[in-house]
Amino acid sequence: MSGNPSIRLITFDLDDTLWPVAPVIVRAEHRMRDFLDSHAPEVYRRLDRDDFARIREEVLAKQSALLHDISTLRREVLKAALRVCGYADVEALAAGAFDAFLDARHDIEYFEDALDTLELLSRRFTLAALSNGNADVARLGLDRYFAFHLSAERVGRRKPHPEMFEQALQEAGIGADAAVHVGDHADDDIRGAHQVGMATVWVNRSGIPWDLADLTPTWEIRDLKELPSLLS
Repeated sequence: MSGNPSIRLITFDLDDTLWPVAPVIVRAEHRMRDFLDSHAPEVYRRLDRDDFARIREEVLAKQSALLHDISTLRREVLKAALRVCGYADVEALAAGAFDAFLDARHDIEYFEDALDTLELLSRRFTLAALSNGNADVARLGLDRYFAFHLSAERVGRRKPHPEMFEQALQEAGIGADAAVHVGDHADDDIRGAHQVGMATVWVNRSGIPWDLADLTPTWEIRDLKELPSLLS
């Protein structure tokens, strides 16, 4: 399918679309643990991964809305874990541990095709970031490309719920027929955008088969550098 000359808005997923997220989270978890080992060593002496998973479920059982606010959820889990281990100053300790995590969360390595493509596209289209994660585009310096950023925390709903895509269209002041969403996740990105009538670009870097029977992406690419010519 050829490009659509009516496209005015391109929305982008962030994690695993502009950078690989798994190594980022691994480093961030290590930094958080380093902080706790120094300031609250009983936490990892007494609690393992299963304990943290149980605490997370207990927190969500009491505050289900935190499923859409992963930063607050992580802080609440940290506070609960600190209480279990007998610490009193849980607010300060949890804040310090979360800050260590979040600093490392923004220590990323972009896919080599990401920044050049954003630079080219931002000259011709309005770009926006739509993410379920807690990366801050301003902190990363990506606000020079993105006109706005919507997160699950801000919207109160995670992709693939249509709310984030609908808000993006409202923010840009356009209809779905003038927008395209770019992302790596078949359900969160492609299904989510499809529900509101947006065109979609599936970023399939590893060449895996498409596995949703009820819809297909408008376009499929292996490299973001394909986007400028695709959407011209």
